[in-house]
Amino acid sequence: MVASIPQIIAAINPDLYYDGTESDIKKFKKLVEDEGLSKAAEKAKPKAQAEHKLVYDSPTETLEPIYFFILDLMNDLRLNPEKLVDNFVSSPGSQHFGDMGQRRTYMEKQGAELLGNINAVLRSVLNIIYDLREFKVRLSAYDDLKNSNRDVRSSALLSLKQIWMDKVDIQKGNSSIKAMALGQGGFNTLIDAFLIVEDESLKGPDGAELDLNEIVKRLLRPRIYEFNKWVKESEGELRKRYQIEKTYLKSQVSSLKLYARWARPYLKAAQELEMSEKNRNPDLVKMFNSLLLELTLFGKQSLKVQDEAKSGNFPPFFANEKFLATVNETYNSCVLVDFHFRGIPSRTQAGFVVGGRAEVIFRGYSLTGSEIKQMYEELDKSDLDGALGLIDGATNESLGALKDDIEAFLNEDKKEEEKAEKKKGIQGENPFFALFGFYNKKDKQEKKEKKEKEKKLKSPYKKHFKWYEKEYFFPAVKASTTKITKTLFETYKKAHGMPAYSAPPWK
Repeated sequence: MVASIPQIIAAINPDLYYDGTESDIKKFKKLVEDEGLSKAAEKAKPKAQAEHKLVYDSPTETLEPIYFFILDLMNDLRLNPEKLVDNFVSSPGSQHFGDMGQRRTYMEKQGAELLGNINAVLRSVLNIIYDLREFKVRLSAYDDLKNSNRDVRSSALLSLKQIWMDKVDIQKGNSSIKAMALGQGGFNTLIDAFLIVEDESLKGPDGAELDLNEIVKRLLRPRIYEFNKWVKESEGELRKRYQIEKTYLKSQVSSLKLYARWARPYLKAAQELEMSEKNRNPDLVKMFNSLLLELTLFGKQSLKVQDEAKSGNFPPFFANEKFLATVNETYNSCVLVDFHFRGIPSRTQAGFVVGGRAEVIFRGYSLTGSEIKQMYEELDKSDLDGALGLIDGATNESLGALKDDIEAFLNEDKKEEEKAEKKKGIQGENPFFALFGFYNKKDKQEKKEKKEKEKKLKSPYKKHFKWYEKEYFFPAVKASTTKITKTLFETYKKAHGMPAYSAPPWK
């Protein structure tokens, strides 16, 4: 079950839009904090500040004029409407069902082919990341050879010698160090001697020459010479391959995003052609030629504080720029218009024409900008639960799981440059500023903002309204919401010669 938009609004602001007693509202707030807004919204009992309902039934006339008349009317009232819901379902026995099914099948086929390409590129990205990790581990050994710490240098040298014996020297077969040391030749000390010697002089870490057999010494010198030469050449080659792999990773990530952009329109179209499930709806009979449509328009009109102050509705100082700079929120009169169509589709040369019964519900809400933003975020989450979530899972979520690795490799050079510049900048800064904690102020402020944000997320309903919001802004927005909602309702009725009576709102 997916929460409706009125239920989401009720969960965002239950004090105004949850239909229940104070005790019920308190329990619902606790439910939101425990289960999250998305799940709790499904159990909300919504109500609106203003609500009106129209019923229009005309099987011979099309339904489009009703929708476009209200859409144009909302634009005339400067509500800037947006379409939030657009669902349909037709009976399996209708011609409309067959035509929509064919179109959807084509879109799904094209999208599936592009998803196959996305999966192939994604596998390539994973392999490149694994290779880069191996390269980075190998390169760290070369970097440690230049470390000032003798123990670190010694450990890095031993690591590289092990790699050289396993990857390079082993190709000599019976004449390799391991073959001679582990064979029957009697060179049991050859591996230990090779690991402990640091240069061709055959001296140990303490500078003293090792007490070795002359035959072992003759075997060690060319091996040490070959190893030292391999270290120099392999480091340059490995760093070159590392840079090439990083460039290839960048190319593959760009290709993945490109394929995702190509596939998204097909999958989105397939989703939009997907019919919603209405199995128990009595208006939909399998063998009837019937169609159900659900549309939702959302419009908002922001409160203009400066204009209200100049017109005398607010105190004059509300028009000052200094006061307006302290107002960080927007206050909106919002109208949600739900269309429920039950029609009979008839095919023409231009397409399908639908006539039938229309129910239009006008709901008014007074919402702040942050509440509207939260509503859109919840609607976006519900979109990801549908077919469109497939493409997001194949690209955004997959790349998100690898985001740290991808960014670490692609931005490696950039980070090193920034680190060098930062180090250079710190050296040129005034040391007395650091003494008094001047450079720690920004970090403390960021930590404080983070704590406040986390606290706000834990307690979403602990809001502290300012005096001018309670006394002026909220009452003005509520009055405007009621007026605009009623204007939309009555203007449509008058334009179509309807009586003053309208059907009561749904409960």
